[in-house]
Amino acid sequence: MRRLSPVRLATTAALAGWAGLFWFILLSGRTPLYLSSRTAWVVPTGAIILSLAAAGRLATARTERAETLSSRTTWAVAFVLVPVATILALPPTALGSFAADRRSLSAGFSTGGPDLSGDGAVTLASVAAAGWSDETRAALVRRAGSPVSFDGFVSRRDGQAADEFHLTRFIVSCCVADALSVQVRVVGAPPGRFEEDDWVRVRGTFYPVGREMIVDASSVEPIPQPSDPYLNV
Repeated sequence: MRRLSPVRLATTAALAGWAGLFWFILLSGRTPLYLSSRTAWVVPTGAIILSLAAAGRLATARTERAETLSSRTTWAVAFVLVPVATILALPPTALGSFAADRRSLSAGFSTGGPDLSGDGAVTLASVAAAGWSDETRAALVRRAGSPVSFDGFVSRRDGQAADEFHLTRFIVSCCVADALSVQVRVVGAPPGRFEEDDWVRVRGTFYPVGREMIVDASSVEPIPQPSDPYLNV
């Protein structure tokens, strides 16, 4: 007599849990909180493959011989599902000011920098590239005095003047695990108006001073957190 195998049902639950997580991330639009645009394909692909795997495992859940679910297998399945429960329980937030200095761009990326040889806009991506590219840094120096418009969140450092803050954005290559922060120092901001982690759009004049990038703000306005809060390289 064929009977349901608790072992196979447990592995079906683990596969279904992960499939459900991928579908949830995809349908809720949270993919940019975890992956860069170049690796976003992992979410729909994972959702489909894991759903098929769970369905296949369920289809073969009946066996001729009795199978018992050991405590070791139970704990293993529970351990596999812990990340699923964690992600579902936590609010959908992007990295913020607490992680900014702990994920410094000084580690660098191995990609080349954007082309600044023409009259194209100075962007946070080019500022990020200057952290590892001497050529991009020199190009930014030649663009001193250029008007810029940067979007990011507010972070502050001890002893910083009331009318200053650091505009911060994280840049990712693959996923949020490799995120590094790019920062510009904003001067001439409205004192006391913005708190840490507030998202703002800063317009002003750009000045590279050594390795520090400074924006003399002409305006600072609040904006909602973008649906894609990270820059991609």
